[in-house]
Amino acid sequence: MIYKADSKRYEAMKYNRTGRSGLLLPVISLGLWHNFGGVDVFENGRKIVLRAFDSGITHFDLANNYGPPPGSAEENFGKMLSSDLKSYRDELIISTKAGYYMWPGPYGDFGSRKYLISSIDQSLKRMNLEYVDIFYHHRPDPHTPMEETMMALDQIVRQGKALYAGVSSYSPEQTSQAADILGKLGTPCIIHQPSYSMLNRWVEDGLLDTLETLGMGCIAFSPLAQGVLTDRYLQGIPKDSRAGKTHGFLQPDQVTLEKLEIVRKLNEIAQQRGQSIAQMAIAWLLKDHRVTSVLIGASSVEQLENNLGSLKNLSFSNEELAKIQEII
Repeated sequence: MIYKADSKRYEAMKYNRTGRSGLLLPVISLGLWHNFGGVDVFENGRKIVLRAFDSGITHFDLANNYGPPPGSAEENFGKMLSSDLKSYRDELIISTKAGYYMWPGPYGDFGSRKYLISSIDQSLKRMNLEYVDIFYHHRPDPHTPMEETMMALDQIVRQGKALYAGVSSYSPEQTSQAADILGKLGTPCIIHQPSYSMLNRWVEDGLLDTLETLGMGCIAFSPLAQGVLTDRYLQGIPKDSRAGKTHGFLQPDQVTLEKLEIVRKLNEIAQQRGQSIAQMAIAWLLKDHRVTSVLIGASSVEQLENNLGSLKNLSFSNEELAKIQEII
């Protein structure tokens, strides 16, 4: 069956400007970190992506190593582009990254020019694209001069392999240095992708102020603390949850009794607002004008739609904010 996008897809979504750039991003974007790899059910991922686009989500975020296995999320997304979204390419913002381990040997990790140029070429081939819209350096490299890494990003943009450059997980000082180097090269750094949630607020200690000063956007990943800020953990750790698995990034020792008690208290406020705790957690991030977009994950269409429900109530009273601040 030939896919045809919903004609009303832009009516409910809100779009924010990315810093001082010309790029608008949906306030909710879809990340393909989990659930879209070779080990996952392709048709399920396809349904999520198409429903996201039908709901006004134009931005899809990947990285070279997303899967598992590494590279398979890009391959699967490339198939969806070819079969369903090819005619909508100019309506899509597609981003990818490089900076973590991707292939064996000395050239498949961190931030050398060799690694970044090779990686973008591989990513474009996997997705069958001529360019991505945003290319990020995924994490700082303590061993490679910042100038080399930023010159690689500049080269990638100048060659037309990416339209915009960004960084992820850089400290405020590293972000300023990266933006300064790229600015002098003539390729502005327009966006930073940090982890940020009610339970992980490191960006409030200088980074958000730095981004505003530099005119950069901010797109928050892991806004639900990898699922902890959902109703799944209200009664403890389910065996089929991320924290219940032996592999992955979220381990049981990260879901402490103290955190679960915080989540339960937050859930009470969310219920009073007529929201799920996940919806409130997303809305809480978007209350800050410096946050351009929130990057959600989804394992099902139902989960996606629940997260999109946060758009129905993005405002907070001063009393609610005070209560939340006291809890977290």
